[in-house]
Amino acid sequence: MKKISSALISVFDKGNLDAIVEKLNNFGITIYSTGGTQSYIENLGINVTAVEDITDYPSILGGRVKTLHPKVFGGILNRRDLKSDQEQVAEYNIPSIDLVIVDLYPFEDTIASGAGHEDIIEKIDIGGISLIRAAAKNYKDVIIISSKEQYPSLLQLLNEKNGESELEDRKKLAGEAFAVSSHYDSAIFNYLSDDNIKLRVSEDQSKVLRYGENPHQKGIFYGDIDALFTQLHGKELSYNNLLDVDAAVNLMNEFKEEGPTFAILKHNNACGISTRDSLKEAYVDALAGDPVSAFGGVLIANRSIDEETAEKINSLFCEVVIAPDFEEKAMELLRSKKNRILLRQKQISMPATQIRTALNGYLYQEKDLISDAASSFKQVTKKGITASESEDLVFASKLVKHTKSNTIVLVKNKQLLASGTGQTSRVDALNQAIDKARHFKFDLSSSVMSSDAFFPFPDCVEIADKAGITAVVQPGGSIKDQLSIDYCDANNMAMVLTGIRHFKH
Repeated sequence: MKKISSALISVFDKGNLDAIVEKLNNFGITIYSTGGTQSYIENLGINVTAVEDITDYPSILGGRVKTLHPKVFGGILNRRDLKSDQEQVAEYNIPSIDLVIVDLYPFEDTIASGAGHEDIIEKIDIGGISLIRAAAKNYKDVIIISSKEQYPSLLQLLNEKNGESELEDRKKLAGEAFAVSSHYDSAIFNYLSDDNIKLRVSEDQSKVLRYGENPHQKGIFYGDIDALFTQLHGKELSYNNLLDVDAAVNLMNEFKEEGPTFAILKHNNACGISTRDSLKEAYVDALAGDPVSAFGGVLIANRSIDEETAEKINSLFCEVVIAPDFEEKAMELLRSKKNRILLRQKQISMPATQIRTALNGYLYQEKDLISDAASSFKQVTKKGITASESEDLVFASKLVKHTKSNTIVLVKNKQLLASGTGQTSRVDALNQAIDKARHFKFDLSSSVMSSDAFFPFPDCVEIADKAGITAVVQPGGSIKDQLSIDYCDANNMAMVLTGIRHFKH
């Protein structure tokens, strides 16, 4: 046990500090401070010693240098059980500091505010980060409070242990302090770095999940899920739910400016999606794409869910329903299943990059943010595409981009008829899609086909032609592109190229 006799307090945000200061004062703990924090404590009517009175040196350079002094850091870093340290402390009249309370300049918030470069640089904390590291290093003797989120824990510690602390308490807080300092330094590095040659990722917020992909695996989500969704009902999101929700959000982002659109996803792939005049019609036609796979799926809409749509949804067992909003009566209906997760999606900017583990390291890439538009289509066949085919080809291209490779997507009248997903052969993907569409009684005549990559041979367009497909969109780029084009010309099919491949692994 270590008794707290003195404390150094230097914080940017004074919120909720009064309760801490008053508690320290009640225990008779000497308080040292500087600048605005000192004034704040004095205004509470509590005695405080200015750091300048210890160092005999004023705050200089516009406040850039205040606590950076041997008498401050000696007070923190001296080892209480080491004779030579204590002799030097006595020789130089250095007061020991047992508790350090610091928070850092809001660097990330300053960036987010749109502030200029000079203002951002001024929010790089020097003294605070140094105090945190010093106190955390000497946790054997010193308590470090590095965030105002720790104030309740400190108050509890002071109350329960009567102004003292145990080594276990101090070690835990030291670990949290280094988490704060490393996150802060990562944010500065990422701001100043002009390239991505070095990788620094830091996320303070985390949520322990029930388990990972399977029950025997541990799972944790790192990030602020509440910034993206308000959960209105249901159980906690699982690891697999989060992967499906991520896929759903990315897919529906392609259709946010379109008419009422509804999608159903399973294992990160769309098994149904359609755009219609009403959301109810969009849901009904999305479900028709694969009513079997929809069981236990993730549903997402680009419009507020109304009562009529909710009545249809309610008869399906589904894990998650996502929408910009839910009408009150729709909410009542959907809440009838206690475990069904209802998420109101907020409109925030999503990350533009992706990171995943691979072998003994990480893979980093920009997200595939290019969406194929009709204006980017290059006609390569004698027969051109009709207006309705053009709309369907754009629809299919958006879908193929979010479907696991190798993939072929079949669309008609802005409705997914079927897709072949995750196949080792593009021919297999096409055959899978055709078989599935026929299984659910879809008429493939006058439908369109999208491929995530080029056709090395004309076999796919030949199979598509015989199934009734009349128009094709693909990136092109094969040295044998002309073979597929020639087949289309000989069989009255239309083909357009985009020049953009959309692999998804």
